[in-house]
Amino acid sequence: WAALGKATDLRNRILFTLGLLIVYRLGTFIPVPGIDGQALRDFMEQAQQGIGGILTMFTGGALGRMGIFALGIMPYISASIIIQLLTSMVPALEQLKKEGEQGRKKINQYTRFGTVALATLQAYGLAVSLEAGELVTEPGLFFRMSCLVTLVGGTMFLMWLGEQITARGIGNGISLIIFVGIIAEVPAALAQFFASGRSGAISPAIIVGVIVMVVVTIAFVVFMERALRKIHIQYPRRQVGMKVMEGQSSHLPVKVNPAGVIPAIFASSLLLLPTTVSTFSGNQTGPIMSTILAYFGPGQPLYLAFFAAMVVFFVYFYTFNVSFKPEEVADNLKNQNGFVPGIRPGAKTAEYLEYVVSRLLVLGAAYLALVCLLPEILRGQFSIPFYFGGTSVLIVVSVTMDT
Repeated sequence: WAALGKATDLRNRILFTLGLLIVYRLGTFIPVPGIDGQALRDFMEQAQQGIGGILTMFTGGALGRMGIFALGIMPYISASIIIQLLTSMVPALEQLKKEGEQGRKKINQYTRFGTVALATLQAYGLAVSLEAGELVTEPGLFFRMSCLVTLVGGTMFLMWLGEQITARGIGNGISLIIFVGIIAEVPAALAQFFASGRSGAISPAIIVGVIVMVVVTIAFVVFMERALRKIHIQYPRRQVGMKVMEGQSSHLPVKVNPAGVIPAIFASSLLLLPTTVSTFSGNQTGPIMSTILAYFGPGQPLYLAFFAAMVVFFVYFYTFNVSFKPEEVADNLKNQNGFVPGIRPGAKTAEYLEYVVSRLLVLGAAYLALVCLLPEILRGQFSIPFYFGGTSVLIVVSVTMDT
C-alpha cells in the first residue's frame, strides 16, 4: 500500500478506472422509459432458468431490469470482430491497417458506425418484442423510438467508457466492463444457489459438485490459456569487424488457443440474438420464432451443437485471419534473417507454421468448446437454479490474467 501511495500515476489510473466502472454499474439500474416494472420482474423470474439468466449475466443485470445499458457492450464487440474479419479479407481495409495511426483511427471510426448499426437493429427488435410481450405501459411509435434512442445511446456511452478506461485507466476497458458485469451478478446467483440448498431443492452432493466443477474449470482455463508451443528460431552468424559472432537462437511462442475468448463471445452473441427476441415477445411470437425458441434455446441439443460448431469455426477463422497469419509471421522472420532450422525461409516457413498451428488448434478448439458446453450440459442435467456458463468463466479468467 505504501508503494501504491507513492506511485501517483498508477493510483490515479486505478481510481479513474474504479470511478468509471461505478458509473457503469449505476447505469444498469436506470430503467428505459415506458417499461412496466412489475410485469418485467414477473417475466424475468420465469425466464431466469433459461435465457433470462444468460442475458442477465452478460449485461450485468441491465437487461433483467431493462436498464439503459440493456444491450450491454455486445454490439461493439460484434462490430469489432466483423471489422477485424473484413480487414483480413478486403484489400482496402487491409491497406488502412498498414497506414499506422491514421489507418487505425479510420478503422475505429468504421467500428463505431458498425456499432450504431447493430445497436439500432437490436434495440428496435427488443422494443417490438417488449410490446409483443405486454411489458410496456403505453406501446406505440413513441415508445419504440424512445427505447431505440435510449438503448443505442447507452451502448455508445459504454463504448466511450471502455475507450476512456483503456486510454487513461488500467487494462482493457471493454473487457473490464464485461468482467464487472459478470462479477456483479455472482453474489445474487450464489445466494440463490445456497438458498435452494437450505430449502432442500438441491442436494448437498450437487452443491459440492458444482463448487468442485467451478474450481476445476477455472484451473483448467488458466492452464490452457498459459499453454504454449515454442517454435525454435535460429539467426545466422554475423561478422562484426574482424570478429565472427555466433548465431543467436530464440523461440516463437504460439498459444494453444491464439484466438482467446473471441470465438466464444461471437458464437454466444449470434445464438442469443434470435432467442432474445423470441423470449421477450412472449406468447405473441409467430410459428417460426416459437420453433427457434423451442429448438435453439439454451441447453437444447441443437443449441449445443450449433454453439460447438460455431466455436470451432471461429477458432480457426479468427486465428488464421486475425491473430496469427502464417504468411506475415514468415515474412517478418525472413526480414529479420531468422529461420526455422531445416525449413526454407519464406513460403515453406509459412506452410510449416500453418501446419503446426492447425494441429494446435485441434486441441485449442476442443478445449474452448468443452469449457463452453460442459457447464451448460451439467446445469441442465442437475437443474441448477442460476446461470453458470463456460463463456463467463473464460472472460473472467482471461481479463484477470491480462489486467
